[in-house]
Amino acid sequence: MAKIVNLRQARKARVRAEREKEAEANRLKFGRPKSETERERLEEARAKNAHEGHKLDEET
Repeated sequence: MAKIVNLRQARKARVRAEREKEAEANRLKFGRPKSETERERLEEARAKNAHEGHKLDEET
């Protein structure tokens, strides 16, 4: 005997699967962990401070 399928539920499940596939692709493309973002910000701050520390004083 054939399995009875609710077409509305099947359509919604297919749409959910497509959205999840798109979301996964976007996570890979755009997403970065918070720790990675924070580490990059700290490295930029250290580099800026090191640069500022090597400036010569202007005596005018």
